[in-house]
This record gives sequence, C-alpha cells and structure tokens, in this order.
Amino acid sequence: MTEGLLFVLAEPGRVPEAEFHDWYDTEHAPARVGVPGIRSGYRYRALDGRRPGWLAWYELDTEVLRGEAYQAIRRRSPREQSVVERLETLDRRVYELIDDQGTPVVESPVVVSVALSSGDERGLDAWYREEHVPLLLAIPGWRRVRRYRRVEGSGPDLLAFHEIDDVGLFDRTAYRAATSTPWRSEVMARVTARERRVFGYHNTARPCPPGEG
Repeated sequence: MTEGLLFVLAEPGRVPEAEFHDWYDTEHAPARVGVPGIRSGYRYRALDGRRPGWLAWYELDTEVLRGEAYQAIRRRSPREQSVVERLETLDRRVYELIDDQGTPVVESPVVVSVALSSGDERGLDAWYREEHVPLLLAIPGWRRVRRYRRVEGSGPDLLAFHEIDDVGLFDRTAYRAATSTPWRSEVMARVTARERRVFGYHNTARPCPPGEG
C-alpha cells in the first residue's frame, strides 16, 4: 500500500453556493469517504483571498483509486454532472507520500499547501529535512508537515502540506527566521514553479448512512 493524498481545488462559478455545498456535503464527499481505503476527508475554505476558494482533501491508499469501488463512484449522477458542468474550477490532484514529520492532527484549524517544482529536487529535499521542517515544528502550534510527490493531475511536482493552529503563526519571529535563512534563499533560487495557499477548516466528510446515497 502507498500512502497518498487526493487533493481537489474547487470554485463554484455558476453554481450557487448553497447548491455547491449541498452537493459536496450530501453526495460527492460522502461517496468518497464511503470507499474502503479512503480513511478520511475534509473540506477547507480559502483564507488567503485567492481562487479557487475551496479545498477538499482525502487521506487514502493510492491503490484504492484504481479499484472498482472508487471507479463506480466516479460515474456521475445527473445531479453531479449538472453541478460539475457549471463549476468554474475542479482541479484534482493525486500525491504519494515521501515524508511525514510532526504529530497527526484531527480537523486541523488551518492547512498550508506549498506546491513546488525545482531544478534541484535533491537539494530541496535536503533543505526540508535538515533545516526547514525542524525549524517549523519547533514553533508552538506548527503541528505536522507532510511532503508528497504528484502522480496525477496538474500543478508543480512536489507538495508540502502543513497543519497548523492559527494564521497568527506567520507573524511569529520564529516563522520569519525559518523562512529567511541563507539555505532557503539558495534552494528557492532553483525553484521553477511555486503555489502557496492557506485554508481554514470547514467540515469533515461523513459516509452516507446505510440505505442513503
């Protein structure tokens, strides 16, 4: 089994917000967390004022995505087809875990996703492992950092996924120190693509009760 992350950015576009949330919370997300091997699912809203404004992420075994149960739920109902056709954005990415440090968090108040491509992936990995992640995890309230490699979908090649208590951590002296070292400057000079997003907790996906959905 390979530990993975299903990471989906969405923007309602022509879908009214109430309809968007009803579809996600009563059909789309429950169907996914009802598949064996998809262990959890969460929805987050953007805190950075950027679009897409919504993130759904699911912790899973990547083999599940090739299984019959998952393929069955990807066959869209008429309702889902109608919603998807009107969405401004539905950006689906699949990642495989390469590193996990810190303490697991249930329903983290804030997540920070930093997607990167680099001309020096070995140097980027060494910086994360030896300097950047240790400095971040030393900050009270910085709970966990997982790093992934993209195996499906668009976007930069690598993803650092941070779980933190509050956006106020960005104002801490320790955070500013962790993001302004000479080594970081060297590494970032070789980065060819970067996407940084900040999201706040919205809700947790629950499977449909027996007999529903």
